[in-house]
Amino acid sequence: MRSDAIRPTTAFLAILFGLAATPAFAHVGVGTHFSFMHGFQHPLGGLDHLAAMIAVGLWAGIAGGRRVWVWPLAFVAMMVVGGILGRAGIALPMVEPAIALSVVVLGVLVAATIRVPVAVGAIIVAVFAIFHGYAHGAEAPQTGWLGYAAGFVVATALLHLVGIAIARLLERGSGLIPVRALGSATAALGVFLLVK
Repeated sequence: MRSDAIRPTTAFLAILFGLAATPAFAHVGVGTHFSFMHGFQHPLGGLDHLAAMIAVGLWAGIAGGRRVWVWPLAFVAMMVVGGILGRAGIALPMVEPAIALSVVVLGVLVAATIRVPVAVGAIIVAVFAIFHGYAHGAEAPQTGWLGYAAGFVVATALLHLVGIAIARLLERGSGLIPVRALGSATAALGVFLLVK
């Protein structure tokens, strides 16, 4: 693979994680309010969210066609619904196992390069998105909800774009083998999260 094929993704990831960095405060109580940046950081703060959201992008990227935008859009839309449920305190069973399972399933879908109809893939990612959104919403503030929600929506969309970009760049450089390897690693992480 050419080294110049990786540079755009590396730069994009550096910018993404740079935006997620927060300043350290020396005084107790400073920075305890919720904001856009708190919402933005929430998906970046856990390997389960990070892996699943990038995997959605990877899967959409290798599947191609309308899937590239329909699947991420379905995930983001239903994640907002899940966030509203979590913020409202409506009980949703087995949230953490479902999030870990999403990492396994999405990793397997990428590793096996499984191609399904657009609607089927949208349903799969939408179901998992409800649980991810619920986790975000359950930790949401009572005030500042809109900024917080906007933050996790933007972060999620960017993580999907990272996955799509990685899939496209790796496919051009080395074919599907590296993408499949990423899918396998994602699935293995999900299994670890399920059994830990």
